[in-house]
Amino acid sequence: MSTLPKEVLRNMINDGNLKTAGDLHSYLKDMFKDALQEMLETELEAELGYSKGDKKNKQTDNRWNGYTQKTVKTQFGEIPLEVPRDRNGEFEPVVVPKNKRDISGIEEKVIALYGRGMSTRDIHEQIKDIYGIELSAEMVSKMTDNIIPHIKEWQNRPLAPIYPFVFMDAIHYKVREDGQIKNKAAYVVLGVDLDGFKDVLGIWIGENESSKFWLGVLNDLKNRGLEDVLIFSVDGLTGLKEAILAAYPKAEIQRCVIHQLRNSFKYVSYKDLREFANDFKSVYKAINEEEAIENLTELDEKWGNKYPYAIKSWEMNWDVLSPFFKYPLEIRAIMYTINIIEGFHRQLRKVTKTKTMFPSDQALEKILYLASQNAVKKWTHRYKNWDLILNQLIIFFDGRIEPYL
Repeated sequence: MSTLPKEVLRNMINDGNLKTAGDLHSYLKDMFKDALQEMLETELEAELGYSKGDKKNKQTDNRWNGYTQKTVKTQFGEIPLEVPRDRNGEFEPVVVPKNKRDISGIEEKVIALYGRGMSTRDIHEQIKDIYGIELSAEMVSKMTDNIIPHIKEWQNRPLAPIYPFVFMDAIHYKVREDGQIKNKAAYVVLGVDLDGFKDVLGIWIGENESSKFWLGVLNDLKNRGLEDVLIFSVDGLTGLKEAILAAYPKAEIQRCVIHQLRNSFKYVSYKDLREFANDFKSVYKAINEEEAIENLTELDEKWGNKYPYAIKSWEMNWDVLSPFFKYPLEIRAIMYTINIIEGFHRQLRKVTKTKTMFPSDQALEKILYLASQNAVKKWTHRYKNWDLILNQLIIFFDGRIEPYL
Protein backbone atom coordinates (compact mmCIF):
# COMPACT_ATOMS: atom_id res chain seq x y z
CA MET A 1 0.00 0.00 0.00
CA SER A 2 1.31 3.49 -0.91
CA THR A 3 2.29 5.73 2.02
CA LEU A 4 1.44 8.83 -0.03
CA PRO A 5 -1.81 9.62 -1.89
CA LYS A 6 -1.59 8.92 -5.62
CA GLU A 7 -2.41 12.55 -6.40
CA VAL A 8 0.60 13.72 -4.38
CA LEU A 9 2.87 11.18 -6.09
CA ARG A 10 1.63 12.16 -9.55
CA ASN A 11 2.16 15.85 -8.84
CA MET A 12 5.68 15.05 -7.64
CA ILE A 13 6.39 13.11 -10.85
CA ASN A 14 5.03 15.90 -13.06
CA ASP A 15 6.67 18.76 -11.14
CA GLY A 16 10.03 17.02 -11.16
CA ASN A 17 9.68 15.81 -14.76
CA LEU A 18 10.63 12.33 -13.49
CA LYS A 19 11.12 9.74 -16.21
CA THR A 20 13.77 7.35 -14.86
CA ALA A 21 14.84 5.84 -11.55
CA GLY A 22 17.87 8.12 -11.71
CA ASP A 23 15.60 11.16 -12.02
CA LEU A 24 13.70 9.98 -8.93
CA HIS A 25 16.91 9.50 -6.94
CA SER A 26 18.16 13.00 -7.83
CA TYR A 27 14.76 14.51 -7.01
CA LEU A 28 14.64 12.77 -3.62
CA LYS A 29 18.23 13.78 -2.90
CA ASP A 30 17.40 17.43 -3.50
CA MET A 31 14.23 17.11 -1.45
CA PHE A 32 16.18 15.42 1.37
CA LYS A 33 18.77 18.22 1.32
CA ASP A 34 16.07 20.92 1.47
CA ALA A 35 14.29 19.09 4.32
CA LEU A 36 17.54 18.75 6.31
CA GLN A 37 18.32 22.43 5.80
CA GLU A 38 14.85 23.43 6.96
CA MET A 39 15.04 21.14 10.00
CA LEU A 40 18.36 22.73 11.04
CA GLU A 41 16.87 26.22 10.72
CA THR A 42 13.77 25.16 12.67
CA GLU A 43 15.91 23.67 15.47
CA LEU A 44 17.85 26.90 15.98
CA GLU A 45 14.66 28.93 15.71
CA ALA A 46 13.09 26.85 18.49
CA GLU A 47 16.20 27.20 20.68
CA LEU A 48 16.44 30.99 20.28
CA GLY A 49 12.70 31.53 20.48
CA TYR A 50 12.41 33.69 17.39
CA SER A 51 12.61 33.37 13.62
CA LYS A 52 15.55 34.69 11.68
CA GLY A 53 14.98 38.40 11.00
CA ASP A 54 12.05 38.63 13.46
CA LYS A 55 13.92 40.75 16.02
CA LYS A 56 10.80 42.24 17.64
CA ASN A 57 9.96 38.84 19.18
CA LYS A 58 13.53 38.26 20.35
CA GLN A 59 13.73 37.63 24.13
CA THR A 60 17.31 36.38 24.46
CA ASP A 61 20.84 37.79 24.41
CA ASN A 62 21.82 35.03 22.02
CA ARG A 63 21.22 35.46 18.29
CA TRP A 64 21.62 34.01 14.80
CA ASN A 65 25.24 34.19 13.64
CA GLY A 66 25.58 33.00 10.06
CA TYR A 67 26.31 29.50 8.77
CA THR A 68 29.03 26.86 8.66
CA GLN A 69 29.55 24.84 5.50
CA LYS A 70 29.38 21.10 6.11
CA THR A 71 29.20 18.08 3.81
CA VAL A 72 27.48 15.01 5.23
CA LYS A 73 27.17 11.43 4.01
CA THR A 74 23.59 10.25 3.60
CA GLN A 75 21.77 7.34 2.03
CA PHE A 76 21.52 9.57 -1.06
CA GLY A 77 25.28 10.19 -1.17
CA GLU A 78 27.18 13.27 -0.05
CA ILE A 79 25.11 16.42 0.54
CA PRO A 80 26.44 19.95 1.23
CA LEU A 81 24.64 21.82 4.01
CA GLU A 82 24.75 25.22 5.65
CA VAL A 83 24.51 24.62 9.38
CA PRO A 84 23.16 27.73 11.18
CA ARG A 85 25.17 29.10 14.10
CA ASP A 86 24.26 31.05 17.23
CA ARG A 87 26.41 33.81 18.67
CA ASN A 88 27.03 32.03 22.00
CA GLY A 89 27.99 28.72 20.38
CA GLU A 90 25.37 26.86 22.43
CA PHE A 91 23.40 25.38 19.52
CA GLU A 92 23.65 21.56 19.41
CA PRO A 93 21.65 20.39 16.38
CA VAL A 94 19.97 17.00 16.70
CA VAL A 95 19.28 16.19 13.06
CA VAL A 96 22.96 16.66 12.11
CA PRO A 97 24.99 16.52 15.35
CA LYS A 98 28.23 18.44 15.71
CA ASN A 99 31.34 16.56 14.57
CA LYS A 100 29.18 13.97 12.82
CA ARG A 101 29.55 13.79 9.07
CA ASP A 102 27.80 10.49 8.44
CA ILE A 103 24.03 10.44 9.01
CA SER A 104 23.32 7.64 6.56
CA GLY A 105 23.07 4.76 9.00
CA ILE A 106 25.94 3.32 6.96
CA GLU A 107 27.73 2.12 10.09
CA GLU A 108 24.84 -0.16 11.02
CA LYS A 109 24.71 -1.46 7.44
CA VAL A 110 28.47 -2.11 7.40
CA ILE A 111 28.27 -4.03 10.69
CA ALA A 112 25.32 -6.09 9.38
CA LEU A 113 27.22 -6.96 6.17
CA TYR A 114 30.37 -7.79 8.16
CA GLY A 115 28.31 -10.06 10.41
CA ARG A 116 27.16 -11.98 7.34
CA GLY A 117 30.73 -12.75 6.38
CA MET A 118 31.33 -10.17 3.65
CA SER A 119 34.93 -9.08 3.12
CA THR A 120 35.95 -5.45 3.56
CA ARG A 121 36.44 -5.21 -0.21
CA ASP A 122 32.92 -6.55 -0.89
CA ILE A 123 31.47 -4.17 1.69
CA HIS A 124 33.33 -1.28 0.04
CA GLU A 125 31.91 -2.20 -3.39
CA GLN A 126 28.35 -2.70 -2.15
CA ILE A 127 28.22 0.57 -0.18
CA LYS A 128 29.72 2.43 -3.13
CA ASP A 129 27.25 0.91 -5.61
CA ILE A 130 24.18 1.56 -3.48
CA TYR A 131 25.01 4.82 -1.71
CA GLY A 132 27.86 6.29 -3.72
CA ILE A 133 30.02 6.47 -0.58
CA GLU A 134 33.69 5.44 -0.55
CA LEU A 135 34.74 3.35 2.45
CA SER A 136 38.30 2.09 2.85
CA ALA A 137 39.14 -1.20 4.54
CA GLU A 138 40.42 0.84 7.47
CA MET A 139 37.09 2.68 7.76
CA VAL A 140 35.16 -0.61 7.69
CA SER A 141 37.42 -2.03 10.41
CA LYS A 142 36.99 1.11 12.50
CA MET A 143 33.21 0.95 12.19
CA THR A 144 33.13 -2.69 13.26
CA ASP A 145 35.45 -1.86 16.17
CA ASN A 146 32.54 0.08 17.64
CA ILE A 147 30.91 -3.21 18.65
CA ILE A 148 33.90 -4.26 20.81
CA PRO A 149 32.41 -2.73 24.00
CA HIS A 150 29.16 -4.60 23.25
CA ILE A 151 31.09 -7.86 22.88
CA LYS A 152 32.78 -7.38 26.26
CA GLU A 153 29.46 -6.52 27.89
CA TRP A 154 27.81 -9.60 26.34
CA GLN A 155 30.68 -11.90 27.25
CA ASN A 156 30.62 -10.74 30.88
CA ARG A 157 26.84 -10.49 31.34
CA PRO A 158 25.32 -12.20 34.40
CA LEU A 159 23.90 -15.68 33.82
CA ALA A 160 20.96 -17.50 35.35
CA PRO A 161 21.97 -19.48 38.47
CA ILE A 162 21.01 -22.84 36.91
CA TYR A 163 20.85 -24.33 33.43
CA PRO A 164 19.42 -27.85 33.06
CA PHE A 165 21.50 -28.52 29.93
CA VAL A 166 24.83 -27.08 28.83
CA PHE A 167 26.61 -28.02 25.60
CA MET A 168 30.31 -27.39 25.01
CA ASP A 169 32.39 -27.75 21.86
CA ALA A 170 35.12 -25.87 19.99
CA ILE A 171 35.42 -24.71 16.39
CA HIS A 172 38.85 -24.03 14.91
CA TYR A 173 40.27 -21.14 12.87
CA LYS A 174 43.61 -19.82 11.66
CA VAL A 175 44.64 -16.48 13.18
CA ARG A 176 47.71 -14.31 12.62
CA GLU A 177 49.62 -13.64 15.84
CA ASP A 178 53.11 -12.19 16.29
CA GLY A 179 53.77 -12.51 12.56
CA GLN A 180 52.80 -16.20 12.49
CA ILE A 181 49.62 -17.99 11.48
CA LYS A 182 48.39 -20.08 14.39
CA ASN A 183 45.55 -22.52 14.90
CA LYS A 184 43.07 -21.10 17.38
CA ALA A 185 39.97 -22.57 18.98
CA ALA A 186 36.73 -20.72 19.54
CA TYR A 187 35.33 -22.32 22.70
CA VAL A 188 31.53 -22.22 22.45
CA VAL A 189 29.07 -22.82 25.29
CA LEU A 190 25.31 -23.15 24.71
CA GLY A 191 22.74 -23.51 27.47
CA VAL A 192 19.08 -24.40 27.83
CA ASP A 193 17.40 -22.42 30.61
CA LEU A 194 14.55 -23.37 32.95
CA ASP A 195 12.04 -22.02 30.43
CA GLY A 196 13.31 -24.35 27.71
CA PHE A 197 14.98 -21.71 25.56
CA LYS A 198 18.52 -22.07 24.27
CA ASP A 199 21.13 -19.33 24.30
CA VAL A 200 24.83 -18.82 23.60
CA LEU A 201 26.43 -18.33 27.02
CA GLY A 202 29.75 -17.23 25.61
CA ILE A 203 32.52 -17.64 23.03
CA TRP A 204 36.18 -17.64 24.11
CA ILE A 205 39.18 -17.48 21.76
CA GLY A 206 42.18 -19.53 22.86
CA GLU A 207 44.92 -21.87 21.74
CA ASN A 208 44.08 -25.29 20.31
CA GLU A 209 41.38 -27.01 22.36
CA SER A 210 42.51 -28.18 25.79
CA SER A 211 40.84 -29.27 29.02
CA LYS A 212 42.87 -26.64 30.90
CA PHE A 213 41.33 -23.83 28.85
CA TRP A 214 37.88 -25.38 29.28
CA LEU A 215 38.36 -25.27 33.06
CA GLY A 216 38.99 -21.54 32.74
CA VAL A 217 35.79 -21.20 30.72
CA LEU A 218 33.82 -23.12 33.36
CA ASN A 219 35.20 -20.94 36.14
CA ASP A 220 34.23 -17.88 34.12
CA LEU A 221 30.66 -19.21 33.93
CA LYS A 222 30.66 -19.66 37.71
CA ASN A 223 31.94 -16.12 38.23
CA ARG A 224 29.08 -14.83 36.08
CA GLY A 225 26.52 -16.45 38.36
CA LEU A 226 26.00 -19.95 36.95
CA GLU A 227 25.82 -21.98 40.16
CA ASP A 228 24.55 -25.35 38.93
CA VAL A 229 24.31 -27.39 35.73
CA LEU A 230 22.36 -30.64 35.69
CA ILE A 231 23.71 -32.21 32.50
CA PHE A 232 26.76 -31.34 30.39
CA SER A 233 26.87 -32.70 26.84
CA VAL A 234 30.39 -32.63 25.41
CA ASP A 235 32.73 -34.22 22.89
CA GLY A 236 35.45 -36.72 23.79
CA LEU A 237 38.32 -34.38 24.61
CA THR A 238 40.76 -35.96 27.08
CA GLY A 239 40.51 -34.42 30.53
CA LEU A 240 37.22 -32.60 29.89
CA LYS A 241 35.31 -34.77 32.35
CA GLU A 242 37.79 -33.91 35.11
CA ALA A 243 37.61 -30.19 34.26
CA ILE A 244 33.81 -30.22 34.49
CA LEU A 245 33.77 -32.07 37.80
CA ALA A 246 36.34 -29.66 39.24
CA ALA A 247 33.97 -26.75 38.55
CA TYR A 248 30.58 -28.49 38.88
CA PRO A 249 31.07 -31.67 40.95
CA LYS A 250 27.34 -32.58 41.01
CA ALA A 251 26.87 -32.42 37.23
CA GLU A 252 25.98 -35.36 35.01
CA ILE A 253 28.40 -35.69 32.07
CA GLN A 254 27.25 -37.12 28.76
CA ARG A 255 29.72 -37.69 25.98
CA CYS A 256 28.21 -37.15 22.54
CA VAL A 257 27.27 -40.56 21.15
CA ILE A 258 27.48 -39.32 17.56
CA HIS A 259 31.06 -38.14 18.12
CA GLN A 260 31.90 -41.52 19.64
CA LEU A 261 30.47 -43.28 16.59
CA ARG A 262 32.53 -41.15 14.23
CA ASN A 263 35.66 -41.93 16.23
CA SER A 264 34.86 -45.64 16.08
CA PHE A 265 34.39 -45.51 12.30
CA LYS A 266 37.99 -44.34 11.88
CA TYR A 267 39.10 -47.90 12.70
CA VAL A 268 36.62 -49.65 10.38
CA SER A 269 37.25 -50.55 6.75
CA TYR A 270 35.00 -48.75 4.28
CA LYS A 271 33.59 -52.06 2.98
CA ASP A 272 32.35 -52.92 6.51
CA LEU A 273 31.27 -49.44 7.52
CA ARG A 274 27.57 -49.61 6.66
CA GLU A 275 27.03 -52.98 8.35
CA PHE A 276 29.09 -51.91 11.38
CA ALA A 277 27.09 -48.66 11.74
CA ASN A 278 23.76 -50.49 11.47
CA ASP A 279 24.84 -53.02 14.09
CA PHE A 280 25.81 -50.22 16.48
CA LYS A 281 22.28 -48.81 16.45
CA SER A 282 21.33 -51.67 18.74
CA VAL A 283 23.65 -50.18 21.35
CA TYR A 284 22.72 -46.51 21.47
CA LYS A 285 19.05 -47.11 20.67
CA ALA A 286 18.62 -49.75 23.37
CA ILE A 287 15.71 -49.43 25.79
CA ASN A 288 17.99 -49.35 28.82
CA GLU A 289 21.63 -49.69 29.83
CA GLU A 290 21.41 -53.44 30.51
CA GLU A 291 20.20 -54.09 26.97
CA ALA A 292 22.87 -51.73 25.58
CA ILE A 293 25.64 -53.64 27.38
CA GLU A 294 24.31 -56.98 26.09
CA ASN A 295 24.22 -55.65 22.53
CA LEU A 296 27.72 -54.20 22.88
CA THR A 297 28.94 -57.63 24.01
CA GLU A 298 27.38 -59.23 20.92
CA LEU A 299 29.07 -56.61 18.75
CA ASP A 300 32.40 -57.41 20.39
CA GLU A 301 31.90 -61.10 19.53
CA LYS A 302 31.15 -60.18 15.90
CA TRP A 303 33.63 -57.36 15.26
CA GLY A 304 36.08 -57.44 18.20
CA ASN A 305 38.77 -59.52 16.54
CA LYS A 306 38.70 -57.46 13.34
CA TYR A 307 38.28 -54.00 14.87
CA PRO A 308 39.25 -54.31 18.54
CA TYR A 309 39.80 -50.61 19.25
CA ALA A 310 36.47 -49.55 17.73
CA ILE A 311 34.73 -51.68 20.38
CA LYS A 312 37.24 -51.08 23.18
CA SER A 313 36.81 -47.28 22.97
CA TRP A 314 33.14 -47.74 23.91
CA GLU A 315 33.99 -49.99 26.83
CA MET A 316 36.69 -47.58 28.09
CA ASN A 317 34.35 -44.58 27.99
CA TRP A 318 31.12 -46.28 29.00
CA ASP A 319 30.78 -44.18 32.17
CA VAL A 320 30.32 -41.00 30.12
CA LEU A 321 28.53 -42.63 27.16
CA SER A 322 25.82 -44.39 29.12
CA PRO A 323 24.19 -41.75 31.41
CA PHE A 324 21.40 -40.95 28.94
CA PHE A 325 19.99 -44.49 29.26
CA LYS A 326 18.60 -43.73 32.73
CA TYR A 327 16.35 -40.93 31.42
CA PRO A 328 13.09 -40.95 29.43
CA LEU A 329 13.15 -40.38 25.68
CA GLU A 330 12.35 -36.64 25.90
CA ILE A 331 15.49 -35.98 27.97
CA ARG A 332 17.61 -38.48 26.04
CA ALA A 333 16.84 -36.67 22.79
CA ILE A 334 18.34 -33.46 24.15
CA MET A 335 21.42 -34.79 25.96
CA TYR A 336 22.81 -37.75 24.02
CA THR A 337 24.34 -35.64 21.23
CA ILE A 338 25.78 -32.15 20.79
CA ASN A 339 24.00 -31.70 17.47
CA ILE A 340 22.56 -28.45 18.85
CA ILE A 341 26.02 -26.90 19.05
CA GLU A 342 27.15 -28.42 15.76
CA GLY A 343 24.14 -26.77 14.13
CA PHE A 344 25.30 -23.48 15.61
CA HIS A 345 28.81 -24.13 14.30
CA ARG A 346 27.38 -24.59 10.80
CA GLN A 347 25.90 -21.11 11.05
CA LEU A 348 29.28 -19.75 12.14
CA ARG A 349 31.01 -21.47 9.23
CA LYS A 350 28.57 -19.90 6.78
CA VAL A 351 29.83 -16.45 7.66
CA THR A 352 33.50 -17.40 8.06
CA LYS A 353 33.94 -19.76 5.10
CA THR A 354 35.42 -17.02 2.90
CA LYS A 355 38.11 -16.26 5.49
CA THR A 356 41.18 -18.47 5.20
CA MET A 357 42.81 -16.56 8.06
CA PHE A 358 41.90 -13.82 10.53
CA PRO A 359 44.31 -10.93 11.17
CA SER A 360 43.77 -11.06 14.94
CA ASP A 361 41.81 -12.69 17.74
CA GLN A 362 39.69 -9.55 17.90
CA ALA A 363 38.75 -9.78 14.21
CA LEU A 364 37.61 -13.38 14.75
CA GLU A 365 35.80 -12.40 17.93
CA LYS A 366 33.85 -9.65 16.15
CA ILE A 367 32.48 -11.84 13.38
CA LEU A 368 31.63 -14.75 15.72
CA TYR A 369 29.78 -12.36 18.03
CA LEU A 370 27.74 -10.84 15.20
CA ALA A 371 26.96 -14.29 13.76
CA SER A 372 25.87 -15.55 17.18
CA GLN A 373 23.55 -12.58 17.66
CA ASN A 374 21.94 -13.28 14.29
CA ALA A 375 21.50 -16.94 15.23
CA VAL A 376 20.01 -16.25 18.67
CA LYS A 377 17.38 -13.94 17.14
CA LYS A 378 15.95 -17.00 15.38
CA TRP A 379 15.75 -19.10 18.56
CA THR A 380 12.26 -17.97 19.46
CA HIS A 381 10.72 -21.35 20.35
CA ARG A 382 11.39 -23.44 23.42
CA TYR A 383 11.93 -27.18 23.35
CA LYS A 384 8.88 -29.26 22.50
CA ASN A 385 7.13 -30.78 25.55
CA TRP A 386 9.29 -28.65 27.84
CA ASP A 387 6.80 -28.71 30.73
CA LEU A 388 6.99 -32.51 30.74
CA ILE A 389 10.80 -32.45 30.50
CA LEU A 390 11.10 -29.97 33.37
CA ASN A 391 8.87 -32.06 35.62
CA GLN A 392 10.96 -35.14 34.87
CA LEU A 393 14.16 -33.21 35.63
CA ILE A 394 12.70 -32.06 38.96
CA ILE A 395 12.17 -35.71 39.92
CA PHE A 396 15.58 -36.94 38.72
CA PHE A 397 17.47 -34.02 40.28
CA ASP A 398 15.56 -33.77 43.52
CA GLY A 399 16.03 -30.45 45.34
CA ARG A 400 18.32 -28.82 42.77
CA ILE A 401 15.78 -27.08 40.54
CA GLU A 402 13.05 -26.06 43.01
CA PRO A 403 15.03 -23.22 44.68
CA TYR A 404 15.25 -21.45 41.31
CA LEU A 405 11.61 -21.80 40.22
